[in-house]
Amino acid sequence: MRIAVNHLTRYRFDEPQDRIVQALRMRPCDTDHQTVIAWRIDVDRDARLKKQEDGFGNEVTMVYVPGPLDSLDLLVTGEVLTDDNADGIVRGAAEPLPPELFLRGSPRTVPGEGIAGFAKRFLEKGATIETLHALNCALGERMELRAARPEDKRTAAEAFAAGAASARELANILVAAARSADLPARFVSGYRAQSDEHPRAMLHAWAEIHIAGLGWVGFDPSHGISPDQCYVRVAVGLDDAGTAPFSGSRSGAGDERLEVEILVGAAQN
Repeated sequence: MRIAVNHLTRYRFDEPQDRIVQALRMRPCDTDHQTVIAWRIDVDRDARLKKQEDGFGNEVTMVYVPGPLDSLDLLVTGEVLTDDNADGIVRGAAEPLPPELFLRGSPRTVPGEGIAGFAKRFLEKGATIETLHALNCALGERMELRAARPEDKRTAAEAFAAGAASARELANILVAAARSADLPARFVSGYRAQSDEHPRAMLHAWAEIHIAGLGWVGFDPSHGISPDQCYVRVAVGLDDAGTAPFSGSRSGAGDERLEVEILVGAAQN
């Protein structure tokens, strides 16, 4: 499948800013199941862009924009060729870190008794791809899926207790559940292609769990499946905070307003 991504981020400021620095984790990685055909970042004013790699193997683009400025538009566009990776096993990705590192917890993925108890029902007799699929589906059935909100700062335990979560929060919950059973697990951010009739989308997220003898396997509790050809894998980390598409700082007073428009779908020839 040839997937086109159009991701526009608009910043508006109440008062002129002296400087803006942003770290972008937005370029997909090449694996055996996805190839980046084209990818570019456009800024609507003079800016300096510098590429680097973080400790998880994600490509990071640093964007330095001098002021004064009262607005900033960042447009990311690209195309990715994917194939139907039906088993969800991650092959050919950069792996600079051992799986054991992803046993490490983070403040946003502390499982609490609720998540740990839920996971134990499925994994107490062993972690196999079948039991993990059962856990993935059961989690999606238990939780009400809701749209992400910028103000969401809940931990996995808090979202689980509430019974409703965004896709990113569900991925955090599954990561926490796996780690509670001593399974390495990591958060994955990316995109999921929508139908031609409904191309508008938001950033998507899922989890990858390391299974002995198989390696890393993707699970999406939002849809109860492993990622297939409709998914574009972008960045991995311990939780959603470590894979945020934009993070950085600004030098200036006043408030900022953020608008995001994302279109993801089959590329038109």
